Amino acid sequence: MASAMLRRHPCNAVPSGLPDDAVRLEVPLQAPAHRRSGAGVDGLEVSDVDRHERLTAMREGRLGSVHSWELVTAVDGPGTRLTTFLSGCPLQCLYCHNPDTLAMKDGQPVTSDELLGRIARYTAVFRATGGGITLSGGEVLMQPAFAARILRGAKELGIHTAIDTSGYLGAAASDTMLDDVDLVLLDVKSGDPQTYREVTGRELEPTLQFGRRLAARADGPEVWVRFVLVPGLTDDVDNVEAVAAYTASLNETRPGTVTRVEVLPFHQMGRDKWDALGREYRLGDTEPPSVELVARVRDQFRAHGLQTY
Repeated sequence: MASAMLRRHPCNAVPSGLPDDAVRLEVPLQAPAHRRSGAGVDGLEVSDVDRHERLTAMREGRLGSVHSWELVTAVDGPGTRLTTFLSGCPLQCLYCHNPDTLAMKDGQPVTSDELLGRIARYTAVFRATGGGITLSGGEVLMQPAFAARILRGAKELGIHTAIDTSGYLGAAASDTMLDDVDLVLLDVKSGDPQTYREVTGRELEPTLQFGRRLAARADGPEVWVRFVLVPGLTDDVDNVEAVAAYTASLNETRPGTVTRVEVLPFHQMGRDKWDALGREYRLGDTEPPSVELVARVRDQFRAHGLQTY
């Protein structure tokens, strides 16, 4: 994915009642296909702000902790999309390719009004390409009030909305928020609880419950399931079968819930960021999956009648 930068502009006054260091979003910079460590930090002049004031604004959704943003095509949903990466995540995935998004404190304060103003500029592009906005992370549901305000504002503009989530914090998504979501990119990292804990350090069940909740909504959002294929970690036949069977069960609850499955081959693109952050990267010796392994896994999903890529 292309990198993005948040920049303060001297002409951009922060709305009253918000912290002085709330920053403005400017034009994203073009960069390589993956984001480097610290993207969204260069060029910012951020001063200290009263912690209570910041927490109040974040609790009300007027302020979010943002890592970066980018405008991309055919990634994170249909058409051209403005994807915003929020900081903070409760999981510790071994293969995370953006470990610089894990801590909310490392993001930059951005107002919901400013982000919505940026989104509005691309309305014509979204309509022409069938695109829209995607809130990603980190984990978008770490900041549910901010996410809800952005999603509501986007829907008022007639823009297609998506969230990219592990579902682990699905309970934080209110029904009102979900009313404003057109597409959920649901990352199901394992079908086996023990493997899920090895991959993420957390429990699998909250993700499964969130998917079931989406499927149970009569007018629920479309769902794309994403599965990262890591040789020696998530590639076990039974593990993949459990993910495929679960995904298919969502369509049994509400036909057409899951319209797409993406099998994402593991890569080493994020390793340099782990090194830069001084964190141990345990998958340094893991090779990307072979063409044959990827084909086998995709065929397992297709055997359940799932459109798989």
